[in-house]
This record gives sequence, structure tokens and C-alpha cells, in this order.
Amino acid sequence: MQLDLNLLAALDALLEEGSVAGAAARLHVTAPAMSRSLGRIRRTTGDQILVRTGRTMTPTPYAIAVREQVHELLHQVRGVLAPSRELDLATLERTFTLRWHDSLVALSGPALLSAVREEAPGVRLRFVAESSIDTPELRRGEVDLEANANRPSAPDLRAENVGETRLVIVVRQGHPLTRVRTVTAKRYAAAEHVTVSRRGNLGNALDDALARLGLTRRVVATVPTEAAALEFARGSDLLVCVPEVTTRSAVADLGLVVLPLPFELPPAPIYLSWHQRYDTDPAHAWLRGLARTALTTCGASS
Repeated sequence: MQLDLNLLAALDALLEEGSVAGAAARLHVTAPAMSRSLGRIRRTTGDQILVRTGRTMTPTPYAIAVREQVHELLHQVRGVLAPSRELDLATLERTFTLRWHDSLVALSGPALLSAVREEAPGVRLRFVAESSIDTPELRRGEVDLEANANRPSAPDLRAENVGETRLVIVVRQGHPLTRVRTVTAKRYAAAEHVTVSRRGNLGNALDDALARLGLTRRVVATVPTEAAALEFARGSDLLVCVPEVTTRSAVADLGLVVLPLPFELPPAPIYLSWHQRYDTDPAHAWLRGLARTALTTCGASS
């Protein structure tokens, strides 16, 4: 069955106005054009819709029965085809799923949640852990917003660089490296290390930088989160390298010491990523703005 949405608008106007002339004026079409639309509606529904009684037209029992339904259907169709861009944060009820690097959740998540609750108390944030493999949830609409060091390459994914951060060395208080005048690349390489990798990789860009200096290091363990790595460093002579901005509260809480990295390494970028389907979604755009502010204000761009 071929449906013409114009007939729905015509039917709504005919039922509201109760005449062909009134409906034609309402929709800014000619009376003959509206008469043709009424004929098509009659053939489609098998009902006369409007019947002449003297000098006026009266709706049939079927027309009276479906009047409210037709009006509501037309309203819904218009909402789908021309969605409102008005955003009422006070009444917005929505749950957003965010897959952020765990350090960014700890660093910027509280500020984001605070800003969201202040403006839209009906909105909930659902932070989920990153996977050890590349997953398509962002493209499937199961994740609304990502934040990590990876710039997606798929053409239907958007990515915005919201900052960058440099790596630093973290060790326990009293570690041998805290007692030397200068931490050199050679001293750094001679120590034992724990790395952070959700994929379980023992090597990373640090090893490439050391190789360019003719040095290698010994990685004795890899863990999936920075929080776990800091605990390893806290109770041993292991070194861990993590983004400087994520160490600020942890260092004070765990009694750790931050040392500068003794060789040049490009800063790690931080990307905010989403699927293009949300480009014009007012609520998603609002959340992106708050997320951008939370990430940069908490120091991710320093």
C-alpha cells in the first residue's frame, strides 16, 4: 500500500475545518486540489469522510472517531521529519554512555557530572570501561562519547582534540632514583618497570624512544589501569610512566614521588570522539560542550 503523507495533512485539515474550501485555505492550496485529495482519501479509507447536509458538510462517524488520532499522527510525523531544536535542560531525561580512559574518568568525570546535574538533573551518565580490543559500540550507537588518546579513522566518526599531556615517572618515596642529582636516560633504563596497557602490551612508545638512544629497559609487568600500576610502584622499586595530569591527586594520596622523564617524548593527545549521527543532536552537543570544558579545565590540556 503506497501511503502519501500529504493525504494525512489534508485529512487533518478537512476534519478541522469541516469543508473543502476551509481546508484548502488552511493548507494554501486550491479548492479543486483539495477536492482531489478528498477523493483519494475516500478511495483509500473506503469512507466518505465528509457528507453534504444542506449547505454544509458533516463528518461521518468514522471521521469523528479518527479525528484525534489523525491529528496526533500528523504531529508525530512532523516531529520526526522536522525535529525541534529546542532543548529544555530542566526537563531533559536521558542516559548517556561514555567510554573514557580510566584516568580521564577519575580526573574529569566528577567535574562533568557536577556540571550535568546542575543544568539537567534528569540526565544520567554511564561510564563504561575501555575494552582490550577495538569495539564498534560508538558506530552502533551503544556509546555516546569516547575520550582517550586514539583518533578514530572511520569517516563516520568525529574526533576533536581537546588537549594533550606529557608523561612523567612515578616512584615510591625513598626510591633510589629520588636520591640522585639527575635522573638520566641510562639510569631510567637500568631500573625495572611496570607498564599500563589494557591490551597487555609490554612495550610502548617509551621503548621506541629508548631504542633511538641505544638503550633498552626491563618491563617486568603490565597492568590494565593506572591505578593498579601506581599500587605496584608504591610497594616496590618499580617505575611507572603515566600522564602528568593524572598523578596530581594520586601522588599525594599514595605517598608517591614524581620525577621528570629524562628524554624527549611527544605529548599524548586527548581526543573526544562521537558518531556523526549525533552532530545535530542538541542534547549530545550540549554534553560534548560540558565534556570539553571538564577535560580542559581539569588540566588535560596542560
